[in-house]
Amino acid sequence: MPPPELLLRQLFDAAVASALPARCLAGVLPAPPRGRTLVLGAGKAGAAMAAAVDALWPAEAPLSGLVVTRYGHRPPGSDGGRIEVVEAAHPVPDAAGEQAARRMLALAAGLTADDLVLCLVSGGGSALLSLPAEGLSLQDKQALHQALLHSGASIAEMNCVRKHLSAVKGGRLAVACAPARVLTLAISDVPGDDPAVIASGPTVPDPSRCEEALAVLQRYRIALPPAVREALEDGRLETPKPGDPRFAGHELQLVATPQQALEAAAAAARSAGLLAHILSDAVEGESHVVGRVHGALARQVARRGQPFAAPCVILSGGETTVTVRAPGGRGGRATEFLLGAALALQGEPRVWMLAADTDGIDGVQNHAGALLAPDSWARAAVAGVSAQDCLDRNDTSRYFEALDALVTTGPTYTNVNDFRAILVL
Repeated sequence: MPPPELLLRQLFDAAVASALPARCLAGVLPAPPRGRTLVLGAGKAGAAMAAAVDALWPAEAPLSGLVVTRYGHRPPGSDGGRIEVVEAAHPVPDAAGEQAARRMLALAAGLTADDLVLCLVSGGGSALLSLPAEGLSLQDKQALHQALLHSGASIAEMNCVRKHLSAVKGGRLAVACAPARVLTLAISDVPGDDPAVIASGPTVPDPSRCEEALAVLQRYRIALPPAVREALEDGRLETPKPGDPRFAGHELQLVATPQQALEAAAAAARSAGLLAHILSDAVEGESHVVGRVHGALARQVARRGQPFAAPCVILSGGETTVTVRAPGGRGGRATEFLLGAALALQGEPRVWMLAADTDGIDGVQNHAGALLAPDSWARAAVAGVSAQDCLDRNDTSRYFEALDALVTTGPTYTNVNDFRAILVL
């Protein structure tokens, strides 16, 4: 078996590799239609998905389109294909994302029943494909996104609001493509793999309602312009619903999911001679609290051999949340999780952990996550950094910087959300 830190990194790499578009799109593309094929899409994996489709689509078959991805998330050598790729801001939208959404609606106009729309959807699409609903400005939308991100709301809650305040999400992009056939190929980054939540479901009917979006805004005390709140209250901003005939004949295929990524990591652990256990691919909750629970579980395994016998690897995924209490700190879900675990373990001698985001970005930082080792607690004390203090100030990256324990990958060009691996020897 390789050293613990190297093994954990190998498990993370195996999880990411399983969700790379070049791998997961092979064998899933349909035959070219009688008419033309238009590719539309949004997400952190958007550019890589577009490049994979371009490479796999027959050279003689017409292909065009527009995909928006995050700044810096265009794979090397992906320029010059038949599908245009533009970049925009994430997690708070900007004018480039708004313009991309307007252009996609324009491209969808005039399609016929002989045409095919391939919609490439991945995590991050909610911010990248951002066209405010009538009465809402881009500045309003930016403030709303920022408030939701700091609130501690779940991804399903956030995207319920986003769908109802958008002119393109919540099924509206698919409606704009009628009467063309729409095939959505999605890389899931959400707990439960609900297509209506992935990138706020631009091509699938939305079962949520305006009153649910209002309840989320009220729960987290997020303000809206009075005219927009009134439009939500009277249902003018309602989304297209299941059963709407404009979705007839549309299809969606999940081409990569958090569960598949965890299974790839588990297979890599077993190849190294270890037992591997997947707790869940849909863990939610406050990051540092989830970290404490995982830490307590790891300690029980190390000390009692329950519920799993050591040596083993314990894996989980999903999407936790961070409630920002002290603006100005640097960190994200992964490092918040690890500091919660550190407080529970306090140097437990047989436990190592890695937590990272599979898109390569923890929050808005330039690292994917970090590593926690048995000696981290003692080394942090020598370095003069406190886990509790860093948590209180939402400055969790600083803790792992002091230990030289950040995991930095750069953009991975995919996104199946949180990845956590615990090694107990």
